[in-house]
Amino acid sequence: MSDEDKAAYRDDKLEHTPPATVEEEKRLVRKLDRAILPITCLLYLLAYLDRSNLGNARLQGLPQEILGGDPTGLLYEWVFSAFYFSYILFQVPATVLSKLFHPSYWIATMAIGWGICSTLQASAFNLAGIIVCRVGLGVFEAGFGPAIPLYFSLFYTKNELGLRLGYWFGFAAIAGAFGGLIAFGVQLIHFGPDSESDWKILFLIEGIPAIILGVVTWFALPNRPESTHLFDERERQIALERGARGTKADVGLVINKKHVIAALTDWRILACGTIYFGVNCALASISAFLPTIIKTFGYTNALAQLLTVPPYVVGAAVLCMTAYATDRLQSRGLAIASSCAAGAIGYLLVILVPSNMHVRYFAVFLITSGTYTAIGVIIAWFAHNLGSETKKAAGIPLFMAIGQCGSVLGANIYPSSDGPRYLRGFTITCALMAWATVCAVILYVSYRRDNKRRDELYGKPDPDATVDTSELADKAPMFRYIP
Repeated sequence: MSDEDKAAYRDDKLEHTPPATVEEEKRLVRKLDRAILPITCLLYLLAYLDRSNLGNARLQGLPQEILGGDPTGLLYEWVFSAFYFSYILFQVPATVLSKLFHPSYWIATMAIGWGICSTLQASAFNLAGIIVCRVGLGVFEAGFGPAIPLYFSLFYTKNELGLRLGYWFGFAAIAGAFGGLIAFGVQLIHFGPDSESDWKILFLIEGIPAIILGVVTWFALPNRPESTHLFDERERQIALERGARGTKADVGLVINKKHVIAALTDWRILACGTIYFGVNCALASISAFLPTIIKTFGYTNALAQLLTVPPYVVGAAVLCMTAYATDRLQSRGLAIASSCAAGAIGYLLVILVPSNMHVRYFAVFLITSGTYTAIGVIIAWFAHNLGSETKKAAGIPLFMAIGQCGSVLGANIYPSSDGPRYLRGFTITCALMAWATVCAVILYVSYRRDNKRRDELYGKPDPDATVDTSELADKAPMFRYIP
C-alpha cells in the first residue's frame, strides 16, 4: 500500500469510526503497553549499559591493560568521548531517515549494530581498537534513542506520553544500578592475571544480550498503527482515531522537507538544546565517574561499584513519579526547572562539603534524581510540542545532538589530576544545571504566552479535536503547546 493510499485509508477510517468507549480505549492502551514497553525499555537498558559501562571498566583494569596505565586520565576521557562524537553527528540524519523504514526493522538493526560494537570492545588491545568500537557504538545508538519518542507518539496521546517515556528513560537509571551490580559481580570473577582483565567479561556480559534482543525486536515490535499486525480491525480504527487527536500531519513513510527546515530554525529547540547540554554534562559525569567519585569517599573499588546502585534506583523512581504528575497536570516546564535546580544543589553540596561523606552521598541522590528526571520529562515535552512527525524526527535529535555536546564536556572535566575533590568538574556542572533551570522557566513562560495569544485570536480549541498541522506543524492556529 502506497503512502497516499495509507493516508486515504486513515482518513476514511476516521470519518466512519464510531467513538471508542472508555473500556475499549483502556484495553487498547494496555495491549500497547504489553507489546511496546517491555521491548523498548529493555533495549534502552542495554543501550545505556553499553554506552556507560566504561566507567565501571575503568576500575577493572582497562587503563592498565590497553592504555598504558593512563596516569593522567586523558586517554580514558578520549575513549569515553569517542562515543559522543559519532552519536552527535548521526542523530539528526539517522532519525529523519528512520521515517522511511518500518519501526521494528529500523530499531532492531540499530540494536544488533550497537550490540556487536559493544561486544567487540572486549577484543580491543590498544587505544585505536577501543575508540573504533566506541565510534561504531555511537553511530548505531544515534539511530535508536531519538527514534523512540517519535515511535511512542504514533501510539500514545499527549496525556499518556510522559509516563511512558518516563518508564523508558527510567531504564537508563536502572541501567546505572544494574551496571554497578554487574560490575560488582564481575569484580569477584578475577579473570586474567591479578584480575586485570575483568573488564573484558563486563563488555561481553553487557553486549551480547543487545544482539539477541535486537533479533527479537525485528519480529515482535509493532509497526505503525495503520500497518501493524498487532491490531484487529476495531483496534486499528481506535488507534488511528487516537493518533489524530490534537494533530493530523504527515502519515506513513514520508518526510516533509518544510518541517525539517522549521525544526532547524526553531529557537525553542535551540533553547531546549542548552537545557539538554547542561543535564547531559551532568549525566555523562555520573556515567563515567560516579564509581570513581564514590571511591574518593574512602571505599574500596568493589564497594564503590555497589554504592552506585541506590542513587540510580531513587532517580528512576523520582522520574516515573514526576512523569506521571506532569501527564495529569499537562504541564512540564516547571517540573524540569525544579529537577535541574535539585541537580545544581547536589553539585553545590559536593563542592562546599568536602569532608562529610554522608552529605556528599546524599548530594549524589539529588544529582541522579534531578538529572534523570529533567532528561526524561524534556523528551516527553518536545515529543508533543513540535506538532508533526517530521518536525519531531528532526527537532528531537537536534536538541539531543546539541545536548550530547555536554556529554563530551562532562567526560573531559574530571581528569585524574583533579582528584580527589574534582572542583573544576563539579563547579562547571553546577553552573550548567543552574543555567538549565533558567532556560526551562523561559520556555515555560513562552509556551504559556503563545497559548494565551492563540486563545485570544482563534478561541479555545477542543483538546481532543483534530488539528491540521500538515502545513504549519506546531504553528497551526488551533495547535496548543504543553507549557
